[in-house]
Amino acid sequence: MQDKRLGKYTKAVRIMLIILLPLLLVLSTFSGDKNYGLLSVVFVILAMVPFFLRFEKRRPEARELVVIAVMAALAALGRVAFAPIPNFKPTSAIIIITALAFGPEAGFLTGAIAAIASNIFFGQGPWTPWQMFCWGMIGFVAGILRNAGFLKGRLSVSIFGLLSGFAFGWVMNLWFIIGFINPITWQAIIATYLSSFWLDFTNAVSTLIFLLVLAKPWLKKLDRIKVKFGLME
Repeated sequence: MQDKRLGKYTKAVRIMLIILLPLLLVLSTFSGDKNYGLLSVVFVILAMVPFFLRFEKRRPEARELVVIAVMAALAALGRVAFAPIPNFKPTSAIIIITALAFGPEAGFLTGAIAAIASNIFFGQGPWTPWQMFCWGMIGFVAGILRNAGFLKGRLSVSIFGLLSGFAFGWVMNLWFIIGFINPITWQAIIATYLSSFWLDFTNAVSTLIFLLVLAKPWLKKLDRIKVKFGLME
């Protein structure tokens, strides 16, 4: 019975995150990104649903919500603090660390909140929901891979961080292509990805560097907090 409930829960989460959210992004972009504010709010709500569903037998306690809020705030502040250096930021690394410590749902929620919170400084726009999805999925996938046993060592986490930096830019390029290129041709697509390479490379390298510096000490502290207070059980 418990396995059946877990299977339904996992299926619902994957459908919502992998199918529904990208579909909403593409439809919004094709319609001219007129309702990006509403879409951002919808994203936050949808990001919270799997997080709360995780607590199948009890309600989440305030301290569990506080930890996620703190990690999202650190990710957002890290992006603001490194604003003078284009695409060099600890945001993705902090989201990955959160997912490694507390699981995929916490990672997705942290990424989505970090994006919309940091854009209070950088400016909200039609790019916000796409950034929420990108950073949310980085956290979600990191948590899934951790649960599957693929992100155990420093090397595997570093490789994932490097790849996630490129993946973020590649998905954001889709927003640019769908929203601004007409007609969409293979030449235009290739030109878009080539022109963004160095920004994507910088993002990937910065994520790798911050993971190498922060992952071990932060995970050690977060694990202590998790065990001491019984968080995310």
